[in-house]
Amino acid sequence: MAKVIMVQGTTSNAGKSIVTAALCRIFKQDGYKVAPFKSQNMALNSYITKDGLEMGRAQVMQAEAAGIEPDVRMNPILLKPTGDKGSQVILNGSVLGDMSAKDYYKQKTMLIPHILKSYNSLAEENDVIVIEGAGSPAEINLRENDIVNMGMAELVDAPVILVGDIDRGGVFASIAGTLLLLTDDEKKRVKGTVINKFRGDVDILKPGLDMLEDITHVGVLGVIPYMKLQIDDEDSLSERLDNKNELKLIDIAVIKLPRLSNFTDFNVFEMFNGVSVRYVSNVHDLCDPDMVILPGTKNTIEDLKWLRQSGLEAKIQRFAHQGKPVFGICGGYQMLGDKIYDPESVESGGEIRGLGLLNTETTFYQEKIRTQVKGKFKEINGLYNYLSNIEFEGYEIHMGDTNTQNVEPLSSINVISDTLANKVKNDGVVNKNVAGSYIHGIFDNSNVANAIVEMLYDRKGLNKEELEGFDINQFKNSQYDLLADTVRKSLDMDKIYAIIK
Repeated sequence: MAKVIMVQGTTSNAGKSIVTAALCRIFKQDGYKVAPFKSQNMALNSYITKDGLEMGRAQVMQAEAAGIEPDVRMNPILLKPTGDKGSQVILNGSVLGDMSAKDYYKQKTMLIPHILKSYNSLAEENDVIVIEGAGSPAEINLRENDIVNMGMAELVDAPVILVGDIDRGGVFASIAGTLLLLTDDEKKRVKGTVINKFRGDVDILKPGLDMLEDITHVGVLGVIPYMKLQIDDEDSLSERLDNKNELKLIDIAVIKLPRLSNFTDFNVFEMFNGVSVRYVSNVHDLCDPDMVILPGTKNTIEDLKWLRQSGLEAKIQRFAHQGKPVFGICGGYQMLGDKIYDPESVESGGEIRGLGLLNTETTFYQEKIRTQVKGKFKEINGLYNYLSNIEFEGYEIHMGDTNTQNVEPLSSINVISDTLANKVKNDGVVNKNVAGSYIHGIFDNSNVANAIVEMLYDRKGLNKEELEGFDINQFKNSQYDLLADTVRKSLDMDKIYAIIK
């Protein structure tokens, strides 16, 4: 069975996902077969495996860092919030049902056999498992039925390292306070602490580290500097949404829907030196971008209502009628059509008028479509002709079917991960400067992203010689190596190996 180490944090956004990814990369570099694991993830950012199963994007990112294929066993439980008090529960990659927080809390210990089956199966195939916790282990009201922090550590007898975020202040208090609230047995599991996101001179911090060790009787494994990396970290959502990016040569505005999902679909554009990506939630901030993107959403109808009430619908319609590029992904694609019907009350029931920018109608059904695809853009007329005949890969994850009769399809796709494997069908619609697709990750294909940016450069008459195309996979690997190198230099890896062994 694999050796194991667990990364927990004093708070959400402390950097657990990134530290887990860094350890996965380091162990891989050192010649070990390693896999990430998180028993329960709560996120709207999800991914579809080659088996057609749904899992959290954070574990996909960590699998990439480990150099292995994402596997639903790495995240057996995924909670996708449907409101303030409930979530859609995904178990082993398939929908178990919608539950209130109260109902799920009562039932979640019944899911332990599923968690252990996934974990043990991975442990039989790997040398090291790096487990990520969730939130904080000091949520004392949740201790009794915990399956993701100390409860998970106890299930597999995992040693724990505790990560604290110094960038937000109060890191010494958060680490000491977290340890104070743990039981004696839980505290014994914590073999070291890590200070994350530090800016400045570490020598100035050292007296504080010594005092922290004296207070907690737990050694400090190191201090990780604040890193600006292009990595699809789940916690980076808040930073991206709140960051007021400096406008560059090309300005892409992504509509910040209240139930925004799969925001990582657009991270690729941030990798271009001349492109800025802004998340916009009001008419004033939209300004006059070079492209508007309507992203995916967990609730298309409610977010369409919000779009209408906010005044952004009218602004986007005006933008499109001026011949400027608009692109919708998944729920955003559904919104761009004429009508949305919900006869089975998959969301809120009834029907609603869309933006009317694409001649389509969408009907929701109870069955969730989830599959990986390979595709190729059609020979496209109009603004998006830059995409003509380019091949891509991605995945579908949505409720509903969109009627695209008598309209120009965007692409032809080949389903590769469900009972309809190798079925060929059309995806998406294009109407001059407006296009939509169900495919998440469609921009993560280097040729697609390069074509979109080239199109935007040409529309503005900019010099394309300054535009350097790049290979996304190669870029991602360079970022994982940079992450691993920085963390390796920052932490006492000898101690970490001793903790594992």
